[in-house]
Amino acid sequence: MDKYYDHIIHGGDYNPDQWIDTKEVWDEDLRLMDLAKINSATVGIFAWSLLEPEEGVFNFPWLNEVMDKLASHGKKVVLATPSGARPPWMAQKYPEVLRVEESGARNEYGVRHNHCPTSPVYREKTARINRRLAERYKGHPALFMWHVSNEYSGECHCELCQKAFRAWLKKEYHNSLDELNFKWWNGFWSHRFTDWDEISSPKYRGENHVPALKLAWRRFVTEQHLSFYRNEIEPLRELTPDVPVTTNMMRLYKGINYHKFAPYVDVVSWDNYPDWTNGDNADPAAETAFVHDVFRSMKDGKPFYLMESTPSIVNHKPVNRLLKSGVQELAAIQAVAHGADSVQYFQWRKSRGGHEKFHGAAVDHVGNENTRVFRDVSRLGGVLERLDAVVGARTEAHAAIVYDWENAWATEFFCGYHNARRDYDKICQSWYRAFLRRGIPVDVIPADRDFSKYGLVAAPFLYLLGDGVADRIKEYVKNGGRFIATYLTGIVDRDDLCFRGGFPGAGLREVFGVWAEETDSLGEGEYNTVSFGGKTYRAENTCDVLHAEGARILSAYETASFYAGSPAVTVNGYGKGYAYYAAFRPEQAFIDDFCGGLIDELGLVPDAPFPLPDGVFARKRGDVLFVMNFSGGERTVALDREYRDVVSGESCGGGTVLPENGYLILA
Repeated sequence: MDKYYDHIIHGGDYNPDQWIDTKEVWDEDLRLMDLAKINSATVGIFAWSLLEPEEGVFNFPWLNEVMDKLASHGKKVVLATPSGARPPWMAQKYPEVLRVEESGARNEYGVRHNHCPTSPVYREKTARINRRLAERYKGHPALFMWHVSNEYSGECHCELCQKAFRAWLKKEYHNSLDELNFKWWNGFWSHRFTDWDEISSPKYRGENHVPALKLAWRRFVTEQHLSFYRNEIEPLRELTPDVPVTTNMMRLYKGINYHKFAPYVDVVSWDNYPDWTNGDNADPAAETAFVHDVFRSMKDGKPFYLMESTPSIVNHKPVNRLLKSGVQELAAIQAVAHGADSVQYFQWRKSRGGHEKFHGAAVDHVGNENTRVFRDVSRLGGVLERLDAVVGARTEAHAAIVYDWENAWATEFFCGYHNARRDYDKICQSWYRAFLRRGIPVDVIPADRDFSKYGLVAAPFLYLLGDGVADRIKEYVKNGGRFIATYLTGIVDRDDLCFRGGFPGAGLREVFGVWAEETDSLGEGEYNTVSFGGKTYRAENTCDVLHAEGARILSAYETASFYAGSPAVTVNGYGKGYAYYAAFRPEQAFIDDFCGGLIDELGLVPDAPFPLPDGVFARKRGDVLFVMNFSGGERTVALDREYRDVVSGESCGGGTVLPENGYLILA
């Protein structure tokens, strides 16, 4: 199913449990929700201590009342399971539920997500409260979706987790220490293990210099979180099989490989807190567009949910500035344009106390509708009510950028070349921007995804080749695809073992027609130059020294001292397709021009059939075209014909002026 509701969900985290002693606030909240055109509320995320004030004693009357009130006002409820923050009694009675740090010290009770994902006790208590919630609210008219836990994150180094890690390693390496020792290259520094119990998680004061161990640990941590999540959803699936399930993710958080969660959620959802400014927002908008497309692509383009955003201000940055009206509205429209079927806030009403009492909310401490932020939220609610046509609609992309969590880990862990700045995320985003600026939709996919549906695939800095990735690149190009690789491609396998026989490894030398003999690193302010298409560009940071082995040289290094004249950009015909290699970290202008040439050659069609000024981005979703001005100033868009403005209902065409933070939604 591509949609679960016929309207854009507009709501957010609602915490009536914080107002249990002033229930008149509940009725006022409902009045204000109606005014702001809020149609959903996410309830119970941090309510465990009120739901189960002591072990086995459950308190549902207050939640019954809240659910009934919300239903009476026609609100959907995204009902949360409360495992993100356990009650104090549990930590006191069962200390094993608390995490152990790398140092070996067990945490005391406090904050949130301070739980051991392996603890049988915590899994049992979590499954029990989830079952009680599902039993009580199955069939309730307000129940719309399950919000499982909150922002899974962190890791535990307790003995339970160490034992589980060793059991996971035994399965991963076929119960063979010889296989593990070989794949981790443990002959180096005399690290050969002779007993599984000698292995432990990577620690600051222990083993922290074996990349294969670090990779294995991250994979294990991902699997433990996923296992914990699946334990949470089991009673929900059993008792409410028709209610969709999600868990909210955090941007490009590196502690968990989010791609592994995609098959087990009905809707991918994430929490969006960009570094917006009160001026030019083209850069944060491009970065945020990339992340939207990461999550949109996780379930083959199925719409995602924006589970959290702020309608005004955050509280967790060194300096927390107010944003002028229009910034957050434009951010919400961008989310919908890129595939979101919801716009939700953290939170609905500001808390009176606690760590996040100064975090933005739709309802401020004054408690009424007479605030700038509330008016902004209400205005956006009116716009979202006009966007039923895009609900469930997908974006069709014929190009893709490879962004891979395991490759992000691997490029973080190795020691060598340019240790000061790896910037894997930024590099992937820079190649993405070349398409965004041209208005070309792209999917952002992991390296283990099928490439065959795309005419063009770019895989920047694909240092690690997981099992089967090289074979799929070969097959893709052989069958007519265009594949772009960059410096330090195909260096190691999934266990961080360097390929023998030259780079790029695993047989990709034949595909790209090059051999990368050496790799040079450049300091800050240093650069080489490369000419391409009649222009000269800087080659920065990292430069492969290539030999062409059948590839056609498109450009060579010009000011690279001893390797000046060696290939910098190549193309190789392989089967019916072409494999491109950019041997250096380029400036954005090169990426824009290089990709622009391929976009034109392949005839990739932009979403907007008219030119886009700098800082203005466009995205088509279904039959609706979103044009968004992040430039920080007024921009004029030369529309190619007459359109209907979905918001105003009026026609527009010709030179249409977009004010600062303005947007058009065109049918």
